[in-house]
Amino acid sequence: MSVRDELLAQLEFYWDHNLWPRLRGLTDEEYFWEPVPGCWSVRKRDDGTWSMDWEWPTPTPPPVTTIAWRLAFMGIQTLGIRASALFGDGSLTMETVRWPRTAPEALRALATHYEHWRRGARAHTPADEDAFITLILHMNRELIHYGAEVLLMRDLYRTGRRMPSPVTAV
Repeated sequence: MSVRDELLAQLEFYWDHNLWPRLRGLTDEEYFWEPVPGCWSVRKRDDGTWSMDWEWPTPTPPPVTTIAWRLAFMGIQTLGIRASALFGDGSLTMETVRWPRTAPEALRALATHYEHWRRGARAHTPADEDAFITLILHMNRELIHYGAEVLLMRDLYRTGRRMPSPVTAV
């Protein structure tokens, strides 16, 4: 098995056994839940369009992001735009994207773009295999990182527990 095949198998295992099964049943309430003030999310703007909160450079410290933001980042920015550029017609860009307005839309977008990326990466014959392996490593890292955060956010939402901040005696 090649390094590329091993890395794609890692991603497929994570998707099939860790991420996708735990995304089932995601509700709009969870999707848009803001656990603290000032969260970045996907939201309707004053002009009626929807967009993802974003600022460059990212503030320090970065804002907490909602499940909506994290799924949009994973599905559209990480998978969709890259798959469109590398394996498609390049038509999905930050200017053409239709941001998911509901949890079911976000899950459909994530699954669609994951499959496009997975199939494209399996079939692609790059001129520079080492650079492509580096990209696959980056993609795996991004999906595992943000996927784990989404699943933790679901756990926190589900438990509904709010622990008081510890007070440290001086």
